[in-house]
Amino acid sequence: MNIPRTIIAAVVVLSAFCGINFYIARRLYQWLGLLSLNMNVKVFAGIYILLAISLLFGFLPLPPGVRSVFAWIGAYWIGIFVYLLIFTLISDVSLFLGSAVRIVPNPTPQSALFFKGLFTVLLTAGVVCYGMFNAGHIKHVSYDILQENASLSGLRIVMISDTHLGAVGLTDRNLERIVESVNALEPDIVCITGDIFNDDIATIRDSGGTATRLRSIESTYGVYACLGNHDGGLTLERMISFLEDCNITLLKDEYEIIDSRLALFGRLDSSPIGGSGGFRRRDISDTIASIGAEFPVVVMEHNPSHIGEYGADVLLILSGHTHRGQMYPGSLVTRAIFTADYGHYRKDSESPHVIVTSGVSTWGPPMRVGTNNEIVSIILR
Repeated sequence: MNIPRTIIAAVVVLSAFCGINFYIARRLYQWLGLLSLNMNVKVFAGIYILLAISLLFGFLPLPPGVRSVFAWIGAYWIGIFVYLLIFTLISDVSLFLGSAVRIVPNPTPQSALFFKGLFTVLLTAGVVCYGMFNAGHIKHVSYDILQENASLSGLRIVMISDTHLGAVGLTDRNLERIVESVNALEPDIVCITGDIFNDDIATIRDSGGTATRLRSIESTYGVYACLGNHDGGLTLERMISFLEDCNITLLKDEYEIIDSRLALFGRLDSSPIGGSGGFRRRDISDTIASIGAEFPVVVMEHNPSHIGEYGADVLLILSGHTHRGQMYPGSLVTRAIFTADYGHYRKDSESPHVIVTSGVSTWGPPMRVGTNNEIVSIILR
C-alpha cells in the first residue's frame, strides 16, 4: 500500500511535536516537584496541553473574542516554547557532560537538578522578556546605492515591510510610531514590500484608525506597495480596497513611472496563503527589458528567493519576508536558506543591488531576539 508523502510528513511532524512537548513538560514537572509544588499531574498536563495547542484555536470557528484570546496566548507561547526547548537541552547536555567527566556526582544530587531547572526557567524568562521589550522598538537603517543616472542622485526611498496589520503585538501606538519615523526621514518614495496584512483583514482591531494612520504617510512622489505571501485569501479584495482608501498604490506585476526618473515595479507573491484570486504572477522580463534603457528600474519583490530572476536591466530590488529569522537562532536558518536574507547584497557588477529588510513588525511571537524591527532608507547616489 502506497501512503501519500504528505500523510507521512504530517505524522512525522506531529510525532516530533508531541515528543518535544512531552520532553519539556516532563522536565518542568520534575522541577516543580523539587520546589515542593506538588501540582496534580493531570492538572499540569491539562494546562500544558492547552498552551501547546492554543494557537490552533485561533483558526477554529469560535467567537472572535475567544479566538483573539487564544491567538495571543498561542503567539507568546511559541516564543516561550522555543527558548524552553533550547535551554532545557543545554542544561541537560551540560549535566550529562558534567557527569561524564565526574564533575557532577552520579547519581545526580537533587541540588544539581534544582539549579538545572532554575537555570532553564530564569534564562527562558529573561530572553522572552528581552525579546518582548526589543520588539517594541524600531531601528533606522540606511544604505547608499551608487548608480550612473545623474537625475536620480539624492533620491531617497524609504522602505518598510512585513507590517502584519492585525497580528499579535502590533499595537496602534506601534503603527503610529512607524508612520512618524517614516515621515521624519522625508522620503521621496515610500515602498511597502509585502505582508502588509496578517492573512485576514478582519483581525485588524481598529481598521478606521489604522487607515487614518497610513493615510498620514508623507512622501514627495507617493506610497507604493506590493503583495506578500500573507496578503491573500478570502479577504484579499477587502485588502486591496483598504490600500486604495489609504492612498497606497498597489502594483500587481505592474509598474509606475516616478517623476519621469525611474520605473517602480511591484511583484505578485509566488505563494500567497489562501490564494490570490484571479491574480497570477507572470513573467515580466520582457516588460522590464522594454523600459530599462529609458528609465532605471526598481523592483519591489517581497520574497528574496526570486532575486536570481533579474539581470543588469534592474538597478535595485527591495525585499522583506525573512524577518532575518526574527528570534535567534532563526537567523541561522534564514542565512542558510536565502542567498540574501538581510542587508545589502550584489552578486557582481552586472547584477542588481538587493536590499532585504528584517521588517518593521513581528509575525507569530511578538518578540525580537538578535534582530530588530527596522525602517530602511535607501539614498541613490
